[in-house]
Amino acid sequence: MQTIWLTGAEWLAVLRIGLGLWWLESWRHKDKKGWFERGTGIAWAADVAGKHRWGFVKGGFEKVVQPRPRLMAYVVVYAELALGLGLVLGLLTPVALVGGLLLNLLYLVLMIHDWAEQGQNSMMALISAVALLAMSWQTWSLDATIGLFL
Repeated sequence: MQTIWLTGAEWLAVLRIGLGLWWLESWRHKDKKGWFERGTGIAWAADVAGKHRWGFVKGGFEKVVQPRPRLMAYVVVYAELALGLGLVLGLLTPVALVGGLLLNLLYLVLMIHDWAEQGQNSMMALISAVALLAMSWQTWSLDATIGLFL
């Protein structure tokens, strides 16, 4: 593969790190006090799920998320932090890429009616798939340094 400036593997690492920074920004801009103390994030998601055009989304949300809103708030917020750190540092990168792909697909389904959210989540899911299938952890990662997933 011919590229300008960096090798193909290095460009894939740039893509992985950029995706990690995107997850870290998602984590950074969240109102954690609102999510953890007032339950604003899960309440907003409950409203979206309650009006969703697909019944399985509403039913799944009511069974899995609504009974444990505080726990799910922590899961969402800290999953975004863990994904971002894992991708930027290249630590457990395949796990982070699969987790991010699944979380983006979940967000995409929940927000199917919102074009802006669809664009962001579909692009993040696409980057996750490319970075995973191209094994982007081979360059500039702790995984490569310690010999994981080679």
